[in-house]
Amino acid sequence: MAETPAPAALPLALSGPLMFADEFDSGALDRGKWNVVGPEFWVNNEQQAYVDSPDTVRVLPAGTIAGADGGVLALKPTFSKGFETPSGRPADFLSGRITTRDKFDFTYGTASARIKMPDAQGVWPAFWLLGYGEWPASGETDIMEYVGEKDWTGVALHGPGYSGETPLVNKYFFRDDTDVTDWHVYSVDWTPDQILFKLDGHPTYRVTRPMVEHYGKWAFDGPQFIILNFALGGAYPFKTNGIEQPYNGIPEATVRQIQRGQIAMYVDWVHVEQLSSADR
Repeated sequence: MAETPAPAALPLALSGPLMFADEFDSGALDRGKWNVVGPEFWVNNEQQAYVDSPDTVRVLPAGTIAGADGGVLALKPTFSKGFETPSGRPADFLSGRITTRDKFDFTYGTASARIKMPDAQGVWPAFWLLGYGEWPASGETDIMEYVGEKDWTGVALHGPGYSGETPLVNKYFFRDDTDVTDWHVYSVDWTPDQILFKLDGHPTYRVTRPMVEHYGKWAFDGPQFIILNFALGGAYPFKTNGIEQPYNGIPEATVRQIQRGQIAMYVDWVHVEQLSSADR
């Protein structure tokens, strides 16, 4: 049977002007745009500690990573046996997490990032938005989550009445000729009435206000900021792969890949565009 051709790509954005852009071409992380999170942050039984280090958060020059348009942000986990956080929590892995909290946030628009991820079971890189205040009332928009099965990525919404094991979740399975290790644009179109997730411009999951309000209050009328992070193991990978040893959600093969420096999440650029007047 002949393969059905893929539909033409849809626009990646809602056609408004840029509110935020980082092409990662300056040779260093722009601290005017981004905060680097430290080891005091810990959730979901993740196995890493976040640190502000060039070993875990770096900007690579143009030409370093094939297929990138220019410079690239690399969030790269490392193995550090016996590391302890200031609170005394042991963590044999270090990794990177950056946010635009209190530096840039927005209400409604298109957020997109061009990302390339590793083939490694039990990793948990993500690109997402988070509101201010107490979670989950603050609202959370997960534009891309990857837990180490390279043929799919996930999206989700979290808010009051639909958090944690949220019913507002979906997986996108790639065509046979591509997977997460290729460059892809992950994006969300956010309007007052719906949230539309896209991959390479193609809609993958739509959540409307009535869908959300079936479970609880719509938590998406206030500002949210951007997060890029590379977690390891913990709740979501473990629930997917069931691996308990040597680390929760992380197999020995992935530990060895990290020790050899073979795992990173690469981000070519991040953009946020305003809604066009027709979408308001």
